[in-house]
Amino acid sequence: KSVPIFKDLPEDTLIKISDVLEETHYQNGDYIIRQGARGDTFFIISKGQVKVTQKQPNSNDEKFIRTLTKGDFFGEKALQGDDLRTANIICDSPEGCTCLVIDRETFNQLISALDGIRTKYKDEGDSRARLNEEFANLRLSDLRIIATLGIGGFGRVELVQIQNDSSRSFALKQMKKAQIVETRQQQHIMSEKEIMSEMNCEFIVKLFKTFKDRKYLYMLMETCLGGELWTILRDRGQFDDATTRFYTACVVEAFHYLHSRNIIYRDLKPENLLLDSKGYVKLVDFGFSKKLQASRKTWTFCGTPEYVAPEVIMNRGHD
Repeated sequence: KSVPIFKDLPEDTLIKISDVLEETHYQNGDYIIRQGARGDTFFIISKGQVKVTQKQPNSNDEKFIRTLTKGDFFGEKALQGDDLRTANIICDSPEGCTCLVIDRETFNQLISALDGIRTKYKDEGDSRARLNEEFANLRLSDLRIIATLGIGGFGRVELVQIQNDSSRSFALKQMKKAQIVETRQQQHIMSEKEIMSEMNCEFIVKLFKTFKDRKYLYMLMETCLGGELWTILRDRGQFDDATTRFYTACVVEAFHYLHSRNIIYRDLKPENLLLDSKGYVKLVDFGFSKKLQASRKTWTFCGTPEYVAPEVIMNRGHD
């Protein structure tokens, strides 16, 4: 953040830049940069120190300007296209010095790629906003129950349609308030609502609207009439390689979407994978999900015992 060209970049971009920095070592007395030469690289000192000198007009003498040490940087103008070096940078440590280096092409490619990702996110955000607007005025009384899809610990899931519109069906998850409070699941339910309300991914079940009354909380969601992957696996016994790869790819796409937004899922299991009408797998149940700050970890022990990840069990922290 102390580098002027980097100071306005978001934290996730800075993390990407740090990932592509290459470590380069120089011997004492080596010229890292020569005055007047053209260059396209930027340097951050990670070990040792360097001295900055400038050649005097009409003379071969070099004037000492200053010393730079660990954490200092130089050559940042090269990333902006100004590639004529204005000073000498010389390694000035008996044991040598080490710099983290990035060139202009890599920097520009990275920033361009990240700009593309941000544009994609904006388009997805606009689409999600339109979705929220479509259901903004929908009331619980506007729904009619067609059938019961399932019964769980907190309540039931009903297949519903909007009155006077039989062209679309939805899944209405109904949860008992008293049982949520009794089992202290309020935070999990709120987390699920907040995270799913932001999601707009083809491999994640969409949440359209939430309702509440005196006894229940309701979540109106995309319906996946293919059922749970767990049920299909139980009935078949196993999947062939091609089917396994396909279902795995669907999950990877969902996780890529979540991780790019710093969201961890933490309850992956066949019971939380639903099949839509075309046979694609969609991720559901975000009660254990959490949004983290970039490069941060969490140590919460949660999930389904049979499927808990090793890093959670060993309390190493996970992200």
